[in-house]
Amino acid sequence: MEMKNDILLKAAAGAKVDRPAVWLMRQAGRVLPGYRKLRESVKDFTQLVKTPELACEATLEPVHTLGVDAAIIFSDILVVPEAMGLPYRMIENKGPWFENTIDSAKDIDNLKDGTGADWDYVLKAIRLVKKELNDQVPLIGFAGSPFTIFAYITEGTGSKTFSVAKRMLFSEPAMAHRLLQKITRTTIEYLKNQVREGADIIQIFDSWGGVLGYDTYNEFSLQYIAAICDELNKLVPVIVFPKGAFFAGAELNKLNCRAVSLDWTVNPEEARRVLKGKTLQGNLDPCMLYAGKKAITDAVNRMCDRFGKQSYIANLGHGLYPDTPADNVKYFVDAVKEYSR
Repeated sequence: MEMKNDILLKAAAGAKVDRPAVWLMRQAGRVLPGYRKLRESVKDFTQLVKTPELACEATLEPVHTLGVDAAIIFSDILVVPEAMGLPYRMIENKGPWFENTIDSAKDIDNLKDGTGADWDYVLKAIRLVKKELNDQVPLIGFAGSPFTIFAYITEGTGSKTFSVAKRMLFSEPAMAHRLLQKITRTTIEYLKNQVREGADIIQIFDSWGGVLGYDTYNEFSLQYIAAICDELNKLVPVIVFPKGAFFAGAELNKLNCRAVSLDWTVNPEEARRVLKGKTLQGNLDPCMLYAGKKAITDAVNRMCDRFGKQSYIANLGHGLYPDTPADNVKYFVDAVKEYSR
């Protein structure tokens, strides 16, 4: 069946479009009233992620209420380490927490390679979403980059510096690579499963690569993202979001991916110069959505002027913040759709 609204897929492919495509990172979340009701109906975030019917509902709400050009499956990047034998808890207003962390070769040996049975709840949610969407818009699947997962499971939680994670990179590089290779294998399998069940496009969230230096990033993050891209880009378009890592722009341009998502610190003209041939995604500062309607519309128009509407997907430079007014999110989406220069 033909996709009714395929503008995001066209933009990712570099095909001619009449306006920029638009969706938002964390569009299925606390900014929307339907999500808040769902969240109140369960004991915690992980129960919501692991209940396919509820995850489906959360995925679909922004398509219906915001009018975005794609759905993104409601899930979490930490599905992968949990599938490898490391359960996590999501602590309200603080983020993820792992009781068990990886700090030895034996710990790595004890990790399993995740399989479909370990993330079956995500696959069930994808099937439900695809049925409900009925090819209205594409469905985005996703995973964290191997280094981002590495950072969480060595540190145990989020961090400003990730010094524990980086200590392993510098003091035990061979062990770090072995762990990254294991994460990469499981991530590839996980993403292939998402595509098999109906994901039309994939995004890799390299949320913490930006804490690394240039050489360290290339060695411990980028090469593993490249391995995922090489496998997945054969199946569907791939978007890579290297938050805080545009310093590696020339190397990012060599990735076998269709699009690169940019954080709000990146100059659009510089990105076009460095990332030749890539579709660009981003990069409005999420805090701009605290402003009024006119300010948001003006910011969107400036952003789209600078990126140009071809080979471009309008988005934020990071995920929506939970206290963003829902009306302002809709203003953002509408402003992109009305842009026609």
